[in-house]
Amino acid sequence: MVKNKSVIITGASSGIGEATAIAFAKQGAKLLLAARQLDKLNVVKETCLSNGAVSCEVLVCDVSKEEDCKKLISFCINKYQAIDVLINNAGVSMRALFNDCEIDVIKKLMDINFWGSVYCTKFSLPYLLQYKGSIITVSSVAGLVGLPGRTGYSASKFALEGFMQSLRVENLKTGLHVGIIYPGYTASNIRNTALNSSGVAQKESPLDESKLMSPMQVADEIIKMVKHRKRSKILTGIGKISKWLSILLPAKSDKVIYNFVAKEKDSPFK
Repeated sequence: MVKNKSVIITGASSGIGEATAIAFAKQGAKLLLAARQLDKLNVVKETCLSNGAVSCEVLVCDVSKEEDCKKLISFCINKYQAIDVLINNAGVSMRALFNDCEIDVIKKLMDINFWGSVYCTKFSLPYLLQYKGSIITVSSVAGLVGLPGRTGYSASKFALEGFMQSLRVENLKTGLHVGIIYPGYTASNIRNTALNSSGVAQKESPLDESKLMSPMQVADEIIKMVKHRKRSKILTGIGKISKWLSILLPAKSDKVIYNFVAKEKDSPFK
């Protein structure tokens, strides 16, 4: 079902994107990997080819730039003559109270996390519709409940939620598959690159990365979503509880989330 399918993965140089590329490679897919760092992309490319990818191409792409996203889709069509799967994974986080945060930080998160997915989806949509393909967007528990200290991140993921849900309903009768996956905290460099109040990478994770979900766990679930054309998947019990608690007991939910974030190393509440 995935073998020989053409798959675009953004943010493919590390973390969930890298793991997803390897997972699709093992299924015999044809890959186009996009990120901003060519050296890291080339390392992932070699790993994918050694793990069974039929083909693997890389392209430097800053998804916050509309023209880069347009070039990415054109490159895929020129190379593979089709787009079967689009994985909107590229993203950046933040860690700062909104009161302390520069507005440009919020704009940057929206440009990458929201607009990057919108651009890639827009330009690939005609081809995905032609082949009744799949769009999988990597969201977060922060797209289900607002996380303090991550106002821009939650805003971008909430925006994606509305966009993808609307797109799904628009295409109920076209055969397009739209899926959203919600990982919990996943071991990756996203917290190291998370922006502080001034828009500079914080460089140190406040969490014990060794205790977090592995990127390959997320990648395996993405493969299942594509194969079975699932609409959504929340990967952690905490994520499921957070969603329902916010609906059934919203005031209690606020306190639980506040206390959870307050316990983080160098919490913004301290």
